[in-house]
Amino acid sequence: MSIESHLAELERRHAALETQIKEALAHPSSDSLEIAEMKRRKLLLKDEINRLTGGATLH
Repeated sequence: MSIESHLAELERRHAALETQIKEALAHPSSDSLEIAEMKRRKLLLKDEINRLTGGATLH
């Protein structure tokens, strides 16, 4: 897998987690531990993206 395709996959997963987090936060019955785990995974993805791009940030 090329770096570009790996980066695209990481960005896709990051965006998907962002959507899942927003949807979970919109429902009062959401599990706060599950939301925290999604946020942790999203942060790990962002860190990996930043490492691969030399520190450029996502918007």
